Amino acid sequence: MQTSEANYFKEILESRKEQINKNIHSFHSELEELNALELNDEGDHASVNNNSMVESAIVTQQEKELREIDVTLGKIAAGNYGICEMCEDPIGFQRLKVKPHAIYCIDCREIIEKTK
Repeated sequence: MQTSEANYFKEILESRKEQINKNIHSFHSELEELNALELNDEGDHASVNNNSMVESAIVTQQEKELREIDVTLGKIAAGNYGICEMCEDPIGFQRLKVKPHAIYCIDCREIIEKTK
């Protein structure tokens, strides 16, 4: 992969990482505010708990994506970004545009999905 392409994806990944960190921080701040509220009826408690569970699931997914992005940024720094971890062929540029932190090419990703 050319340096300019790697830098292009590095910028995208760093921007996404920053956004995820903001989202996670916002969630934790919102959770602290909700915990400080004095809720008087069961409906309010249920609503807050339901929203917290949904947001917690989203944060968990974003934390996973954040770890994947960190690994990918390490690959860019090491100069081995864009190589499929299964077949070791280059991952297509279009696939990386859709998911810059992809670790498998399209063919290998399909194999992984079918075996699950």
